[in-house]
Amino acid sequence: MDWNSAFIDFNEYLLLEKGLSQNTQLAYIRDLNKLRIFAELHNESNPCLIDKFFMQDFVYDFAKKTKSDKSQARLISSLKAFFNFLQIEDRREDNPVELIESPKIGLRLPDTLSHSEIEKIISTIDLSMPEGTRNRTIIETLYGCGLRVSELVNLKLSDLFFEENFIRVIGKGDKQRLVPISDWTIKYITIYKETVRSHQNIKPKNEDILFLNRRGGKLTREMIFIIVKDAAERAGICKKVSPHTFRHSFATVLLKNGADLRSIQQMLGHESITTTEIYTHLDKQQLRDAIEKYHPFYRKNLE
Repeated sequence: MDWNSAFIDFNEYLLLEKGLSQNTQLAYIRDLNKLRIFAELHNESNPCLIDKFFMQDFVYDFAKKTKSDKSQARLISSLKAFFNFLQIEDRREDNPVELIESPKIGLRLPDTLSHSEIEKIISTIDLSMPEGTRNRTIIETLYGCGLRVSELVNLKLSDLFFEENFIRVIGKGDKQRLVPISDWTIKYITIYKETVRSHQNIKPKNEDILFLNRRGGKLTREMIFIIVKDAAERAGICKKVSPHTFRHSFATVLLKNGADLRSIQQMLGHESITTTEIYTHLDKQQLRDAIEKYHPFYRKNLE
């Protein structure tokens, strides 16, 4: 078995049996391509013949070049999944990565933006340009609905149920969910549709796509990153801001204002509640305020 046929079969496995999204599949293949390049440099043309000592050398070489524990952990996870697949397919008897440990990764709290920071970012957008109206609507939708960037670029007109104040979102693994949408966000989507989108020459097969580029085609993920980054820089925001930052901010503001974790989990499309629990981070002052308000010993001192 050569690398190309192994990758094709593995990709089909990820799609059909695991139900993973295209972006996740591509991430696995990108990691595995690193192994293929290393293997070809050492004249290893068959992934079924690689042993654990070779894999130890590869992981060590990658670790020397990449200081990020997160990148190393993701690579090892991809490798384990790939060789596990070869075992399932009876192409190998063992998994040569099985005993290689991933580096410990501490809990990294996501960057979030305050409501005033988001308003500051929006205020920098030039609304005299058609792209400005679209870009404002994109940010309002990211923050107002907590969407992933892939969900945003794939949002369709047929997914908008404004009378019911819901939108249909196609998430990871093509799983559908309904997300509430506020009248505020509906207002800006409607303005964009009626004043900008309706005047565009739309490319075939893009007639149902909500957010379009200047040529009437579907926006890319990369373009959304550029739009967000440029707006944040103009606003003088020193934090590292990406489209995902607005998703984090959406979840955090809901939690701070009393929404329960299960509801937030459903809106974000998290498969596990443990993923949503990262948003339970609170600053020290909030914790102090909570204990002073609710603990009987503190309340007794105040009386």
